[in-house]
Amino acid sequence: MFSDMSPTVGPIDISAIASHNDVAAALATVRNGVITGEGPTAKGRVHFSRVLDSTDTSWCARLLTADAVDNQPVSREEAEALFEINDAATERSDGGRFDDLFAKAIVHHAASASGLPVPARSVALAPDTAIESWAPTRAVGVNIEVLEWIASQMRGKRRSNRQLMALVASLIGAATLPLAHFPGILDLGM
Repeated sequence: MFSDMSPTVGPIDISAIASHNDVAAALATVRNGVITGEGPTAKGRVHFSRVLDSTDTSWCARLLTADAVDNQPVSREEAEALFEINDAATERSDGGRFDDLFAKAIVHHAASASGLPVPARSVALAPDTAIESWAPTRAVGVNIEVLEWIASQMRGKRRSNRQLMALVASLIGAATLPLAHFPGILDLGM
């Protein structure tokens, strides 16, 4: 459904989203638009290569909260697609909205993959919902493998998300694992 990435493809049909895989594929289309400045998510507007703007962020938010997936946790594939978008954008012009959405989606995945309850995506990922109102604040019950995966995704990246790093650092700090498993994760650059 989303395999044709040519510039002639029309906008992504949000109503056609039926699964996590559809969301991940559509997020890859957004990533490609961020990288090239072209494609269905950049059509009809000026979009510079490697710049993530408010329209790109709006696409991500609409895809992640599509009706078919709203009551499901953010999947690993969707989280990986968001990490790829984060890495692809060398500049941001969205007022910090993607960073907020990104942190919330990654923590939503981590908490749910650990078996912890999470609210519907439309609530958890909303700009006016504080991540602290639903995200775990202690490592109790958080799957260490998931934290290791997040740390590996963040390690050595050019751009870091301070909100996500602070949450992961607090979870790791509360865990019983030695911090040596997460080199550089506590260097928040503040």
